[in-house]
Amino acid sequence: MDSSGMSRRVVQVQPESRDHEAGQWSTGLCECHKDIGDCCFALCCLPVFTCKVTSAVGACPCLPLLDCIGCVPPAALAMRASVRERYGIQGSVWSDCLYGCCCYPLSWLQISRELKRRAATHASSSSSSSSARSTALTSLQGAHLV
Repeated sequence: MDSSGMSRRVVQVQPESRDHEAGQWSTGLCECHKDIGDCCFALCCLPVFTCKVTSAVGACPCLPLLDCIGCVPPAALAMRASVRERYGIQGSVWSDCLYGCCCYPLSWLQISRELKRRAATHASSSSSSSSARSTALTSLQGAHLV
């Protein structure tokens, strides 16, 4: 304890930074453990999950139904490219194609986590916005994209 009667604690683990590295996804492709709820949702009903994520991006919720036509999933590519473009994340059509074809469920889960984290970051950084909008964005934390 110090002279004022209060003890000093040393922080041994620094909190995670809310700022995302410029040009990077906020979570890795295989970091499903960071959102177990969505992971279980996608595991149980991937088509419904992809439709909900597509809706959250602002596209037609039925778009992922096109992914079953052919060997390259067009909706997965479009959503991944859209999120990369929106948030300035590095990547290419080739990487989107690789992840969409070879890691389809993981790619959708990564897109979902990115949308949630960016919405949460935006909600915490924009203190001047209306409380209703801030509440709506904050409610995305730990929830399924609906």
